[in-house]
Order: sequence, then C-alpha cells, then structure tokens
Amino acid sequence: MIAIVGPNGAGKTTTLRMMLGLLQPSSGDSSIGGVSVADNPDQIKRLIGFVSTSVGVYQWLTPREMLSFVADLYDVSPSLQGERIERLADVLDFREYIDRRCGVLSTGQKQRVNLARALMHDPPVMLLDEPTRGLDVVGSQVVFEYLQLLRSQQKAVIICTHRLDEAERFADRFGLLHQGRLQHYGTLEELQSVTHEQTLTQMFVNLLKDPKGTTCSDV
Repeated sequence: MIAIVGPNGAGKTTTLRMMLGLLQPSSGDSSIGGVSVADNPDQIKRLIGFVSTSVGVYQWLTPREMLSFVADLYDVSPSLQGERIERLADVLDFREYIDRRCGVLSTGQKQRVNLARALMHDPPVMLLDEPTRGLDVVGSQVVFEYLQLLRSQQKAVIICTHRLDEAERFADRFGLLHQGRLQHYGTLEELQSVTHEQTLTQMFVNLLKDPKGTTCSDV
C-alpha cells in the first residue's frame, strides 16, 4: 500500500487523474498488467476502483439500486451483482439501510456506499483520493477498516492524503510530493535514512523549506 502525501496543491489529485486516463501527462506513462494508460484509457478504468469524498451518491436511488447500476456499467452479470452487493453490505455494515433512498442517509452512511461502489467490478488496483476528508472519527475508522479489507484482498492500493499521521498508520511505502514533483519515495526506513528524520511530518516540514529532495528508490 502506497501513500502519496503532500499539501493542498502539490499535485496529488492531478496524479490520480493521469493514472485514470482522465488527464494527458506532459510526459511518461503508467500501466497495469501491461495495459498502458496512454494507449488504453477505457480498459484501464475497468482495472481501477476510485474512491473520493467528492464522488457523490445518486440521491433518488437506494444503495442496492445504485450498486446494481454501477455494476451494469462494468458488465458485471446480474447473478454476480447480487452476490457482491450482499457481501459488501455485510463487510461495510450498511445492510440496515440498503433499501433506503440515498438522499436520506448521513454523510458516514453515504461514504460506506461510496466505498462499496468502487469494489463492485472487483478491480485489482484501488486509488483513494483524500478518503477521510470531511469525515468524523467514526467515518474515518470506516475508511481504515476498508483499507484493511483491501489489504486482505491483496489489491494494489495508492492513497493520496495530506494527513501524515494517517499515512504512517496504514502505508508500506511513501511518496512525498511537492510542487508537482516526487521528491522522496520509499519505505519509512528508507526515507529516514535519506532525510535523517524520524517522522513524515518533520520530513515534510524540511521539504517545504528546501524542496530539492532526493528520490530514494525508483517508483
């Protein structure tokens, strides 16, 4: 699990949009299982699940109806749709309101449905953009449990956040992004060795003062 960390405006969301094939990069490319984003942007979207607090739910649909709709977009068979909806309702604990209209759900309840939406087509790669933004402690805990679920399913996960304490809690590797450039990348131990600091917070404070970082390993 990789955490891309940086302040607002560092380029985190822009990076995810390029990986999703929504923006054309000025140079370079990314691929999943040999599939190039530049050459096959539509196919790439089928290999990625995307989670963001800015992605809303359909107010007039129930969670069940919305998840079925999303599954249809990815050509998931009706029999498999039902199985996945039932499983996700149990795992993410929204069975109690699975047939209520989304417009009457709380922010935390909508977030659970949003998390389930990203898994309906069972993608191998997950991109999460500031998934805890605007959530309270309970809502944030749901996201942390979701990350553990993704880990147990052995999915590749890239999460962008400016909350360094959260990044240290769940990520295996870190990328420090500043002014659109990846200044440092590696495990916490590698970053500590390169920066001579113990915490991501202090590493980033120093980076903001002197943005001439050194990449500690290839991305």
